[in-house]
Amino acid sequence: MPILAHTLRRTSPLGDARNCLLSALSACLLSGLLLLGGCAGLRPHEPTPELKRMAGQMLLVGFRGAEPAPDLPILGQIAALNLGGVILFDRDVALGSQDRNIESPAQLLRLTTALQTAAHAAGSPPLFIAVDQEGGRVQRLKAARGFAETPAAADLCPGGSPTPDLAPAFAAGETVGRTLAGVGINLDFAPVADVNVNPQNPVIGALGRSFSSDPQQAAACAGAFAQGLHANSVLTAAKHFPGHGSSTTDSHLGFTDVTATWTETELLPFRELTRAGLADMVMTAHVFDARLDPDYPATLSKKVIDGILRGRLGFAGVVVTDDLQMRAVAGRYGLKEAVRRIVNAGADVLLIGNNLDFDPDIAEKTLDALMELVAEGSVSPERIAQSCARIQKLKTKLPAPQRTLATQ
Repeated sequence: MPILAHTLRRTSPLGDARNCLLSALSACLLSGLLLLGGCAGLRPHEPTPELKRMAGQMLLVGFRGAEPAPDLPILGQIAALNLGGVILFDRDVALGSQDRNIESPAQLLRLTTALQTAAHAAGSPPLFIAVDQEGGRVQRLKAARGFAETPAAADLCPGGSPTPDLAPAFAAGETVGRTLAGVGINLDFAPVADVNVNPQNPVIGALGRSFSSDPQQAAACAGAFAQGLHANSVLTAAKHFPGHGSSTTDSHLGFTDVTATWTETELLPFRELTRAGLADMVMTAHVFDARLDPDYPATLSKKVIDGILRGRLGFAGVVVTDDLQMRAVAGRYGLKEAVRRIVNAGADVLLIGNNLDFDPDIAEKTLDALMELVAEGSVSPERIAQSCARIQKLKTKLPAPQRTLATQ
């Protein structure tokens, strides 16, 4: 039987999405496993070059380097691994250095142009080029380096009004969007949709990252910020699902249990943002709630991702993990085990900041682990193809010059 789909080379993003699904169907047919409900269960498959290229689109990784020299390793990795995206930082945590990827607007535009050119030269889809630019304490593009800064979410949406003024949140989102678009960044890991349940929360409330303690107000202000990003063709990622606002500990540092503090009301901003089309992605939190899943934190939980986010909330778009090097995951699971559970839980993009720890080969190691899982029968080709299709569908929203550059 002939292969039904080609590789991801030299096609449009929408065509890539169709190819992802056709490749999965092909894998099922070739294995004699096609049933009325789809592929029949998990069993070993020989990873194909096409499948490996699809899996490469699921990786969004960090790297070292600010100037796009020909020998910058990430440029070769984009081509060799068909990477789906990269994340940029202004400082290097592992080195304790203030130098990483971002120095000035002119330098950053050179870097992002080189990254997209590398994808184009390899015949790959355009990259997601991502950054955390929320405002306040969390913004990688800082005034000291020539960028426009915006206030923290908590200062954009003051409480006490049944009808909050959304203009400041929209204006901030618009400023961020214009700044990012101007330097070739197309994905902002924002807005924060967490409800400020615990003002002393060391990673959300205490940093002013939540828009409000009122779920409806948090949803409205996060939505306004997202609209500002969209006005400049920058994609959004609502975070951190199913809600990090009630935590008492920081998931960057270790196990974070919200069983006693999380409530259903924390889902409301995510529901509103996804239904309004204002969340291009939803980012999972590494929080554990025994009432939602007695075994695994949200990022690794099929009950949370497929059950709540996709099932109850009806979100059909791209799910991205929070950084897999955060200790709530990396401190409890090996890379291969984490990848197995995350992919089978329904996440589409594996975010590896490569900054809390640095490994120049982390992208290749993660891709190899995923292919080993396919060969062992622990992850199905169909599951990878589902994520690939969602990713390529979202990439049709990228600004036209980026789509043209990377698919000519």
